[in-house]
Amino acid sequence: MCSYIVERAALTGSAKAAGMWTPITTAVVSVDHPFHATLDHALIVDFVDAGRPVSERVALELSVASARELISCMQTALDAFGEG
Repeated sequence: MCSYIVERAALTGSAKAAGMWTPITTAVVSVDHPFHATLDHALIVDFVDAGRPVSERVALELSVASARELISCMQTALDAFGEG
C-alpha cells in the first residue's frame, strides 16, 4: 500500500553524485515503495537543486531501521557540536 507521506525541507548545502558536486536547495522525504532497494517500504530522500533537472538529484532509499539509526547518529553529532 502506498503511504502518500511526503515532506519537504529547504536546505543550504551541496551533494556529490557521479563525481561532481552540486548545490542542493530541497530535500523531498517520503515513506513508500522504493524504486531500487529490495525493501517493501523505505524512507526515500531526494536531494535536489530547484530549477535543475530531476535526473540530477541525489537519492537515498533506506530501510526504516537504517533511517532511524542515521537520524540518531545525526542528532548525536549535532548535539556534540552544540551550535544552535
